[in-house]
Amino acid sequence: MLLRHTPKEVAERKALTINPAKTCQPIGAMYAALGIHGCLPHSHGSQGCCAYHRSALTRHYKEPVSAATSSFTEGASVFGGQANLLQAIENIFTVYEPDVIAVHTTCLSETIGDDLKQIADKAQKEGKIPAGKHVIGASTPSYVGSHVTGFSAMVKSMVAAFSEKTGKKNGKVNIIPGWVEPADMEEIKRLATLVGVEHILFPDTSGVLNGPLSGEYKMFPDGGTTVADLKATGDAMGTLALGELCSGDAARLLDSQCKVPCKVLDMPFGLRATDRFVDALRILAGVTVPDEVALERGQLVDLISDMHQYFYHKKVALVGDPDQLVSMVEFLVTLDMLPVHVVTGTPGKAFERRIKELTAGLPCEVNVRAGGDMFLLHQWIKNEPVDLLIGNTYCKYMARDEDIPFVRWGFPILDRQGHQYFPTVGYKGGLRLLEKILGVLLDRKDRDDPEQTFELVL
Repeated sequence: MLLRHTPKEVAERKALTINPAKTCQPIGAMYAALGIHGCLPHSHGSQGCCAYHRSALTRHYKEPVSAATSSFTEGASVFGGQANLLQAIENIFTVYEPDVIAVHTTCLSETIGDDLKQIADKAQKEGKIPAGKHVIGASTPSYVGSHVTGFSAMVKSMVAAFSEKTGKKNGKVNIIPGWVEPADMEEIKRLATLVGVEHILFPDTSGVLNGPLSGEYKMFPDGGTTVADLKATGDAMGTLALGELCSGDAARLLDSQCKVPCKVLDMPFGLRATDRFVDALRILAGVTVPDEVALERGQLVDLISDMHQYFYHKKVALVGDPDQLVSMVEFLVTLDMLPVHVVTGTPGKAFERRIKELTAGLPCEVNVRAGGDMFLLHQWIKNEPVDLLIGNTYCKYMARDEDIPFVRWGFPILDRQGHQYFPTVGYKGGLRLLEKILGVLLDRKDRDDPEQTFELVL
């Protein structure tokens, strides 16, 4: 009962966050940077910041995450970290030989006012960046935004640094997947290939954070989007950005910078969002949906039909990243479930409007908050109990205290393994989501049923 002191009465708070529903921007920037092949993320700040960001990703993905730091001490904290970063760039290229160093700022370097572009230009002029190597940067102070906006900033910097327009289209489609699991990125690529779309997916952490244990150490795993592919994004015939907050800015920059038209879609979680993604791929490729994809969709519809009786009008509370929640709420509404409490830690009123639109026809009031926290979600649950809780690992305390069936989904998941290997996007991913949701609901039913209704076959 760790959260037993959470009061039922909700009081308006403006300057206090309790149990945040987000983490800081540099973590998102670091995750995005890992999606470039041969890239070493670099934290321009103190050692403690870098250690925290690395450990957060390592604990979620259960893989060692390499990153460098400018290692600020008292002097750099007062006079600026240019000398530290210049020395770091020289050392990193000499010792580790990455193709790319992706620098993100922290609260400290942003407050001092360090200019990453100016420092990178200085490093170039001083010959600290070898020929064919690259240094890119993103501004990601932790005192604004969230890990989602940090991810978006680093993806946008990839476009700014690499995308080139040669004037000759390459016939490919850019897909910006947003912050999803490595397995989700694999699934998005598989669907695009099935539909017959040549694509460049960036960033791509598949093969980086879900790679095999081969017994051979590699400083840089085989996965990730190559620099050549990132440059080729400027010659693509279109861009599909999955998730407004994670991917929209990069897609629009690519449009303005290289005249590559873009379309921003919801992340393909659930039936309808996946339908829209597949339809967009079909239109771009000028083909019909292949039978294999139609079969997968039919299987998802079949399971929804079979298990609808257990989903109908079950009340759900959700917390997570806004792009993911939009699609998940739509999926739950499709299942005739009732997402009554929805919280994201990332600020943005557009999120609240979108959730209200998706839930407008439900026979219940829906609480939604952008820039909220888990304390508020817990209070809402105390006032309006739910049948299911969906969110990251930190929700386990609420689930335990309120005795609610709980599905782990989102970032971070620190107390379970395997999420990086099993997609939850696409039709196949929809099957997995249904299996996870149905599993906890039926486990609860088995636990609570009296002897006379405790059935072998459900």
